[in-house]
Amino acid sequence: MAGYAYHLVDVFTDKKLAGNQLAVLPDAQGLTTEMMQALAREFNLSETAFVTPPEVGGDFRVRIFTPEIEMPFAGHPTIGTAYVLAREGRIAATESAQTSVHFEENIGTIPVTVEWHGGMPHKIMMDQLIPQHGAQFFNHEAIARMLSLRMEQIRRDVPMEVVTSGLPFLYVPLENLEAIQSISFRTDVWEQLLKGTDGPNVYLFTMETLHSDSTVHSRMFAPGLGILEDPATGAACGPLGSYLVKHNLIGDTSQPIINEQGYEMGRPSRIIIQVTRDGSAISRVQVGGQCVAVGSGTVEL
Repeated sequence: MAGYAYHLVDVFTDKKLAGNQLAVLPDAQGLTTEMMQALAREFNLSETAFVTPPEVGGDFRVRIFTPEIEMPFAGHPTIGTAYVLAREGRIAATESAQTSVHFEENIGTIPVTVEWHGGMPHKIMMDQLIPQHGAQFFNHEAIARMLSLRMEQIRRDVPMEVVTSGLPFLYVPLENLEAIQSISFRTDVWEQLLKGTDGPNVYLFTMETLHSDSTVHSRMFAPGLGILEDPATGAACGPLGSYLVKHNLIGDTSQPIINEQGYEMGRPSRIIIQVTRDGSAISRVQVGGQCVAVGSGTVEL
């Protein structure tokens, strides 16, 4: 009987039992793809991360699974995995305030930066691919029906648009907190409208926020990934930052964008987005935040 250690982490929060839950198996060498998928179903969290030795020159190979599929990459598993490896000493603290490592994920090599405080990992940021803006959707009536909203609760001054950094999301701008809090997502309409399209994952946001130091408030639904709603979606936040910049919803990119998500699920999350511009073009996108250790154990197979 083989034993595999696992760690449970809450990501994009500084409080236990908030943020996005994650299971990390830091020594997953020997597990087959089928076993990883089965374990992701067993944990039944939005994602489970498996760490194996690097294959193409990075520091670690990281594979990420939802209960249904293997992902090309994902934000909160990348951040949470770096936190676990740093706590275990496998990402070493340096004399400087930061340590940089590279994770080999299915989409390619992801740079990750760990900031330290008192010898412990504090804030972790990942680089994402420069977001690509794709198709725009114009059927406001159908999107409103999918969300159980009135058409006028969807903004018309900026578009519903697909944006991706490796995982596509349809960004739907809403008028206010009342609209985003009253969503009742209809998977039957989603199956007819968005399943199998270029934008199957739905990211809703409003510029009205619960906290004065936040920039944007959001929710995410991805039935195709086996995630009805996600409390914090790192992979969507780089594209969100790009959307906000492109459509002039924020002007000053010298300050980080603070995204609040998960409040409607009772899992409040705080996600940091940093967009860097070279003239008018976006040259770098980083996403990150803090993590909290919740528990650990051993899976016996």
